Amino acid sequence: MNRTPDLVKLAVVQMHMTGEMEDNVTRAMAHVRDAARQGANVVLLPELFENLYFCQVEREDYFSLAYPQEGHPFIGRFQALAEELGVVLPLSYFEKAGQAHYNSLVCIDADGKVLGNYRKTHIPDGPGYEEKYYFSPGDTGFKVWDTRYGRVGVGICWDQWYPETARVMMLQGADFLLYPTAIGSEPAEVETPNNHQMWQRAMIGHAVSNSSYVGSSNRIGKEVVGGLEQTYYGHSFISDYTGELVAEFGDHEEGPLLHDLNLQEARRFRAGMGFFRDRRPELYGPLLTTDGVTRRG
Repeated sequence: MNRTPDLVKLAVVQMHMTGEMEDNVTRAMAHVRDAARQGANVVLLPELFENLYFCQVEREDYFSLAYPQEGHPFIGRFQALAEELGVVLPLSYFEKAGQAHYNSLVCIDADGKVLGNYRKTHIPDGPGYEEKYYFSPGDTGFKVWDTRYGRVGVGICWDQWYPETARVMMLQGADFLLYPTAIGSEPAEVETPNNHQMWQRAMIGHAVSNSSYVGSSNRIGKEVVGGLEQTYYGHSFISDYTGELVAEFGDHEEGPLLHDLNLQEARRFRAGMGFFRDRRPELYGPLLTTDGVTRRG
């Protein structure tokens, strides 16, 4: 196990996407280089940054965008980049595994080694976010990886709304939590005026109740897919372990957003708060059910 460092510089990247994988990958790599030049140790790119957010619509053609992890067209390039720059890269991609398809993420350590693969647990299904058509529910369980720069826990987009995701990763020893995402405007019938604030508040709640730094990266810009249009609202951010918003982009900025994480202070504060000391897991049986009723026999 790597010794957890006391100080880590985190970068979350905010960027627009096009319909050309090579264009997106080239610009994403440039953003990683920019973050590394500014001293970043861990760099988080947005969810499914390789293409437009195709899940606005249900089209068979878009399954062709998925590739197996082995021999993937760009994972190896990011492995080489991570090794060159000495940075940790949690990397989102559309995975094909046999006949199944997953919304997945590999964690690449600072030496270029892939530490493991996470498949998104919670899959949304709603207007403009038709992910259940494309993705099977993840079967990996939640993941925390020992990297050169601490134990990193990563959920993917819809996972960020579930306190169980954050709590499990913290119980597994995460030093900080990351959430790559693709979120923006909703169809008129479900749109609310404060969507980006709700999105941030959900994750900031995880920061507070787990005394953990939290970072999230989002896309920006208008994307038209299958005749439908969404505008992604950015507001990528980093929260400290008290829930203070310490770094935030607006809805147009593009590039890496950086902040220093004092993991030693966070560990001390977390222990003092006693959230994990005072847990009562023997009473949490209803959480393992869908209707809140624990049945015996």
